[in-house]
Amino acid sequence: MSSTAIQWFTPRTALAPRQTKLLTLASFLLPLVVWALVSYVPFLWHPMVEVEDPGGVSYFQPGMLLDKDDFESESARVVGEGLAEPSGKAANPIYLPAPHEVAVAFYTSFAEEPTRSSEQWLHESLWHSITIIFWGFTLSSLIGLPIGILCGTYSAVSRLSEPFVEFFRYLPAPAFGALAVAILGIHDGPKIAIIFIGTFFQQVLVISNTTRKLDISLLEAALTLGAKKIHLLFKVVIPGILPEIYKDQRILLGWAWTYLIVAELIGTSSGITWFITQQARYKNFDNVFAAIMMIGIIGLASDMLLARFGKSLFPWERNKDKGAV
Repeated sequence: MSSTAIQWFTPRTALAPRQTKLLTLASFLLPLVVWALVSYVPFLWHPMVEVEDPGGVSYFQPGMLLDKDDFESESARVVGEGLAEPSGKAANPIYLPAPHEVAVAFYTSFAEEPTRSSEQWLHESLWHSITIIFWGFTLSSLIGLPIGILCGTYSAVSRLSEPFVEFFRYLPAPAFGALAVAILGIHDGPKIAIIFIGTFFQQVLVISNTTRKLDISLLEAALTLGAKKIHLLFKVVIPGILPEIYKDQRILLGWAWTYLIVAELIGTSSGITWFITQQARYKNFDNVFAAIMMIGIIGLASDMLLARFGKSLFPWERNKDKGAV
């Protein structure tokens, strides 16, 4: 085995910058290559036939997609009747557009006006969804962060709060959709509530667990030096866990995005969910793929920005991570 391969599979061994960039690029290229092969290489997976010449089949139309078995049976039937044989080429189902079709849809969704008055621009749908995520996650954090820190610091608060939180986190957030609509109306209120419910209870438990990981010797040293108990919270606990809480929030923000599609189906349809639903209804699956990919791009870009910002906020963590590796 080569030295590079050994290095790649040795636990907690740092990779060279060039290797890191190469593997990062490959993580995106490999799925794209598989997608391209399935789309462009006919003998890999093309279960449909796209009609080019209908021949003697009356209901065939150019561009029509059929299962191979149906196409072949109809071809055999018309040939047996002495009619012209239809022709076609191997194709994928309509719900699997090729990469270049999605790339074109990605551009046209931003550059060209929607063809129907009921449709929104992609950027309008995305912005509406981002506001839902922002308010839902912000409200969740304003309440969940303090409770989580208190649970992780004080056993009494933990015993009072965490058993109920543990129970409630197993209740699916979408189950509260009808109740949220009844209380908050049919517009953005219930959608924000679903994001809140989906992240708040998980947030309390994650933050409390992170708080408990603080080195107990720091608290003991502060008490020995005469710190008051209330000062332990604001002068030792919170500063000591801030870098880890920041990382937790980045992960929890990703959870908020996973609740978005369900949240936007409650009440009036809106945002990126409405865009995807409308495009799927009219079988514009290239636009559907473009919208889904846009969600991933926004999520990844925001996480990368937060990661970079975190390095500026907590530069000592970067040095500690290097030392650990």
